Amino acid sequence: MQVLYEDNHIIAVSKTCNEIVQGDKTGDTPLSELVKAYIKQQYNKPGEVFLGVTHRLDRPTSGVVLFARTSKALARLNDMFKSHEQIRKTYWAIVERAPREAEGRLENMLVRNEKLNKSFVAKPGAKDAKQAILTYKTLARGDHYTLLEINLQTGRHHQIRCQLAAIGCPIKGDLKYGAKRSNPDGGICLHARQIAFVHPVSHEDICITAPVPEDNLWNALTSNIS
Repeated sequence: MQVLYEDNHIIAVSKTCNEIVQGDKTGDTPLSELVKAYIKQQYNKPGEVFLGVTHRLDRPTSGVVLFARTSKALARLNDMFKSHEQIRKTYWAIVERAPREAEGRLENMLVRNEKLNKSFVAKPGAKDAKQAILTYKTLARGDHYTLLEINLQTGRHHQIRCQLAAIGCPIKGDLKYGAKRSNPDGGICLHARQIAFVHPVSHEDICITAPVPEDNLWNALTSNIS
């Protein structure tokens, strides 16, 4: 487990694809438990360690995950994530086809299908549809794949995966949303690259960046990006 940032109130770690942030029906050990074990050992904490989950990443997605180490930090971060104020998440995605425009804004109404665990673009006014907005720009192009940077303005279920697929640019490895084939590791090429926010207690500006996965394609597409 790679720790990217920690202080008395928060801790951020780098999640690999196929790790789960919080426990689910699979029974697999979640990242939250690994972080608790780290804190307990690192600081010789007696008893139960407090750790609050502030947000989640899809299992096949990699990147930075932020946890709260105190109840005060958890409450304030929860409010920040809910309102999308004082917090900004940036993602990198490798897509199978370059978008028609090098950069742009995508705005759709999305409907979540719980049974399929999948979101779909819906018509305005559709029942239970929620607005989803993101902006993207092209960072690099290879012979077969394109690297995009995505900034979310809303936080909907599978939002990036669904919206990119809707413009004909499925994320590499994402079979659920139309990719041609799976990745060898079972993950998808969607990476939570950076999270920038106002610290919930000290009110300092914090920016945390997660290194891209150790992979030839990721390395090739990001090698000339500072």
